[in-house]
Amino acid sequence: MPGPGPVLPANNWRCRGYQVPLWRYLRGGGKRAIAVWHRRAGKDDVALHHAACSMFERVGTYWHLLPEAAQARKAVWDAVNPNTGMKRIDEAFPRNLWPRRLDQNMFLESIKGSTWQVVGSDNYNSLVGSPPVGVVFSEWALANPSAWAYIRPILRENGGWAVFIYTPRGRNHGATFYEGAKDDDEWFTQVLSADDTPVFSNADLAQELKEFTRELGKEDGEAKFLQEYMCDFNVAVVGSYYGRLLSEAEKDGRICAVPHDPALKVDTWWDLGHSDATSIWFAQKRFGEFALIDYHEATGGLLEDFAKLLIEKRENEGYVFGRHLWPHDGGHKTLASKGRPLNELFYDLGFTVEVQPRHDVQVSITRSRQVLQNCWFDRERCELGLDSLRQYRKQWDDKNKTYRPRPLHDWASHGADAFRTGAMAVHGPGPGNVRPRRSRDYEGSAQITQPSSWAA
Repeated sequence: MPGPGPVLPANNWRCRGYQVPLWRYLRGGGKRAIAVWHRRAGKDDVALHHAACSMFERVGTYWHLLPEAAQARKAVWDAVNPNTGMKRIDEAFPRNLWPRRLDQNMFLESIKGSTWQVVGSDNYNSLVGSPPVGVVFSEWALANPSAWAYIRPILRENGGWAVFIYTPRGRNHGATFYEGAKDDDEWFTQVLSADDTPVFSNADLAQELKEFTRELGKEDGEAKFLQEYMCDFNVAVVGSYYGRLLSEAEKDGRICAVPHDPALKVDTWWDLGHSDATSIWFAQKRFGEFALIDYHEATGGLLEDFAKLLIEKRENEGYVFGRHLWPHDGGHKTLASKGRPLNELFYDLGFTVEVQPRHDVQVSITRSRQVLQNCWFDRERCELGLDSLRQYRKQWDDKNKTYRPRPLHDWASHGADAFRTGAMAVHGPGPGNVRPRRSRDYEGSAQITQPSSWAA
């Protein structure tokens, strides 16, 4: 007769009272859950113990995703539970049941053969091995939203589960994700602010607000407190360069349906990804304002893929292209281009580009803020690009309690850098490095005769 199975959750862990609805949903076989809980509410603890139980019920691959791989190590793999003094992974995954551990890869394997790994949503599509059957998206509001688009069909096909745990970060994909799921019977959704749980007293919360204000100033301090403890979706991302301006654009009705105007040329603003994402904004200048009608982002694409995209836009959607604006590294020689500058290769594919000079980052951010005040965005087609602009923020130095002089580099940087490329070029002609003869891309361009109803 086989002996009794392992006792899980391990180490006598029990969920707190306010965690019971989520725990019961997941342990009852629920497949999709969103928990927007305040700081220190135990989001990761519930998710880790659910994953541990699941690994002995169904052999398979399980992932715990954070926005960045480096962050994943600090927040989960090396983290210690202050209430017990144990490492979080040892508490949920005891070593006698998960004997194989690869510290460098943040990887565990159970005695039944299931594997669990802490990974970053910045490299989700580079992971090898069996596809996951259970995924936790921790700090989802800060993660690359493309990760879910990649993983969703995998879990749909194999009957796997997904849990999204986070605090708000403004009106980005975290907000729209929750709002879109809260009335869907397939999903469990819950928002718990610090007022909804007994974790913090009123005195604790007052002190936290005071500390945030001291560190970040009154405006950012209050916003941080409202996000972290009150789970407020309606405050801008703390440290965001463009959050307030995009909130103003939303209030002004400039984030709406912005159709392509066939009477105007379409410029493209680029950020070139060598090992990460390439981002492209599609813009039309319309009587002193800019209509951002489309956005595209892809990881690992070849130049031929992006040339094909432009051709499809021209043939299927009637885009007549104007300027293709590339960042300074578009003229570099790389191994991928066999020693030739990328702009020359793109020219061979039928497109003339303007490689912009290197600009000071802060100067280009200031210029982008000016341009943003005169921009209209197509809400649907530019959703990912808008998310990247909202999420583009200053880098916080936790040791010195101040912002660093350069922006944080994460998934949002690509769309924001592409916007900076365009913003630095639209006020005048290019830097003079356009190829001497026109590409076929300019043929058949229409004359502008009158304003169109693009803002309708």
